[in-house]
Amino acid sequence: MHIGTTLTQFITEETRRHPQASGDFAALLNDLAVSCKFIGAQVYRGALVGALGSAGTDNVQGEVQKKLDIISNDAILHAMDWTGHLAGMASEEMDDPYSIPNSVPRGKYLLLFDPLDGSSNTDVGISVGTIFSILRAPVAGRDASMKDFLQPGVEQVCAGYALYGSSNMLVYSTGHGVNGFTLDPSIGEYILTHKQMTIPEDTSEYAINMSNHRHWQKPVQHYIDELNQGTEGPRGRNFNMRWVGSMVADVHRILCRGGIFLYPFDQKDPKKPGKLRLLYEANPMSYLVEQAGGVASTGAARILEIQPEGLHQRVPVILGAKNEVERVLSYHQH
Repeated sequence: MHIGTTLTQFITEETRRHPQASGDFAALLNDLAVSCKFIGAQVYRGALVGALGSAGTDNVQGEVQKKLDIISNDAILHAMDWTGHLAGMASEEMDDPYSIPNSVPRGKYLLLFDPLDGSSNTDVGISVGTIFSILRAPVAGRDASMKDFLQPGVEQVCAGYALYGSSNMLVYSTGHGVNGFTLDPSIGEYILTHKQMTIPEDTSEYAINMSNHRHWQKPVQHYIDELNQGTEGPRGRNFNMRWVGSMVADVHRILCRGGIFLYPFDQKDPKKPGKLRLLYEANPMSYLVEQAGGVASTGAARILEIQPEGLHQRVPVILGAKNEVERVLSYHQH
């Protein structure tokens, strides 16, 4: 029986298309895949190994950390800090960038990640995931400064996520479309199962937290109200709402079968212009969505063109099916 294309084979063949490639990037992705296998195993065994529940600590955003947040964060740091491919790392769970150990050479890439997106759902068995973004270090071979990480999303050389759901999947792009790999536990390898994932331009599915309706700006209220009026409303057809509350699961569904996802600006907390973090969630997911033919915006600007001002900056997010996102944007312009 033929195994299929493994992640390692796929990365190697992609690297061959770039004769100048040193192999560092391929090795970096393979090391990252190992940490995603480990985290997936911890998620699936959570209650059995006592990894569920709160760790009794807060992260930099003041959110309660789960035990699995800390396990996942440590797993990525220690899978990646010895490789020599990185000049620095930044995590949603840490106030400041992580320094590579003194004994390890500094590489030419930066890794930014949300170690366990949707971790508040782990105790109830809902899909969660790891989101990652890879940038070039402005100066290779030296420690990355805080400023080095503050690059707009268009500068990403790779973005992706691992989904820990009914199966463990790794989905990523290096700027040549989006491909998805499913972990075959019998051989411990990710196998190519979703080639060139694309988002249809039209959709009848939307994902939003309806409980925040009263806090949204008028354009988003107007758009969602139209959808909810179905066949009797101006759209003349019915729409379905799907909302997991774990961004990685909601975006994965859109990459697999289409849809639009909104976590828009709201007035609930004026100090937070959005809920999702630009560097760890919005940028990598927007990169994937654009690579799959979709659109990603804050409502006012293309997400990938935003100049970050801080490691933990938040932004509103509207992404997915091209025609639906552009409709929401047209309402913002009126």
